[in-house]
Formats: sequence, structure tokens, C-alpha cells
Amino acid sequence: MAGVNSLSEASAWIEPLEQLGYEHVFHEAFPARRFFRKGMWRAGTHHLHVYVFQSEEWKNQLRFRNYLRKHSAERQEYETLKKTLAQRFPYDRTSYTKGKESFIKAVIEKAKHLERSGPAC
Repeated sequence: MAGVNSLSEASAWIEPLEQLGYEHVFHEAFPARRFFRKGMWRAGTHHLHVYVFQSEEWKNQLRFRNYLRKHSAERQEYETLKKTLAQRFPYDRTSYTKGKESFIKAVIEKAKHLERSGPAC
């Protein structure tokens, strides 16, 4: 993940990243993100997500990552979900992504709740 002051800054990265083997992939469903992929879908070796630094989207990515790092049951559940969706939708990235959406949102909400409630006593 990379942070920028404005998503328009990522436009200047398209050509240099293409020279490194990355493809810019535009997703209408994610207007607050720019995405670059290196390698073929499903076999891609690198994904670069670009968000406005310290935006809510930026913070949610970190919340999700940090929550899974601390909660092994949810991390395992997410791994299983991704494998199941990959088998179910091997050539349908939209359905694969949509299939993860409710899980990701739920984890982010759990992480936000923990932030609001503060550290356990």
C-alpha cells in the first residue's frame, strides 16, 4: 500500500510502473483507490494499492491488516474464505471480490469497535 496526498498523483506512476512490469487496473467499484498489478490475475506476484494517506480508506486497510494479525481465528476464516471463493470463481474477479466484501466490512467494524472501547483493563 502506498499513500499519496491526492489520487491524481498516482497517474504519474502508470508509465514508470509499467516499465517495471506493473499494469494499472481501474476498478469502478473502488473510486478511492488506484491499483497496480504485476503478473497475471490469480498468479500475480505483486499488488500495489494506492490511497490518500490518512484517509478513511487508508485507515480501514490498516485496521483490517492489524486485526487479522492479532486474531488468528478470523485470519484463518479469511484464508478459508479466499480459497473457497477462488475455487468457486476462478475466472470471475468481480464475484471473488464481492464474496469477500461482507467479511472485510465486519472485520473493519470489529477493529473500529476496539479502537472506540480502548485497551482492555
